Amino acid sequence: MRSYLAGLAAVALASVTYGHRDSLGSAPSEWIDASVTLDTATTPVYEGDPGMRFEFTRDMRKGDFVTGSSYTLGAHSGTHIDAPMHFIRDGAPIDRVSIDRLIGPARVIDIPDNVQAIDAAELGRHNWKGAPRVLFRTRSSLHGWLTQPKFHRDFTYIAPDAAQLLADAGVQLVGIDYLSAEQFGAKAPRTHQILLGKGIPIVEGLSLGAVSAGDYDLIVLPIKVGGHEAAPARAVVRKRVVAGS
Repeated sequence: MRSYLAGLAAVALASVTYGHRDSLGSAPSEWIDASVTLDTATTPVYEGDPGMRFEFTRDMRKGDFVTGSSYTLGAHSGTHIDAPMHFIRDGAPIDRVSIDRLIGPARVIDIPDNVQAIDAAELGRHNWKGAPRVLFRTRSSLHGWLTQPKFHRDFTYIAPDAAQLLADAGVQLVGIDYLSAEQFGAKAPRTHQILLGKGIPIVEGLSLGAVSAGDYDLIVLPIKVGGHEAAPARAVVRKRVVAGS
């Protein structure tokens, strides 16, 4: 695992222009930004969560000698990671989530537009077994909901029975392309409890509009805030190239 992480880190540093050829001679592949741009004009906020505010405290365009900004936003804004502490009383906070879970192979699974609940039956229709990390691309990506300020209550969610299958299979990370993996208005946060209870971080608000189904390398790193339950993150994916293909 350490050698894999070291390799990804080296690639990230070397890929200033994104496309590159690795030491094995694989064809160039491109890192895709799978993060939402935080913008009060275009980014939705989960109903009931704190709003976002970005303002310049100093601005060279207005005569100041330096440009500086102030950000105010909730921990679950845009692309973010839920740590176990979010719904597990003694769960790990975001600064203690293992980096090993946040970097590595991931599988993007396309969920049809007409599916709102990713339950065990729906999950069984897809090739997810054996994937260490599973990312769901849903109606949110199809309709561009993460670039619309309106919050959509009917987003696709992961049902508890599917969450249990993922947890029992030893999946290291689960991600989805809207602001929550839980059904809006659910009586109990069972999906979160099941996944976070097994120490599985949940990435919410992924921008997967430009990402097709398949296997990828994933890097998703949250702001390192001490002792809190979640944090905004930057996520990038790169199509995995099978050696010799």
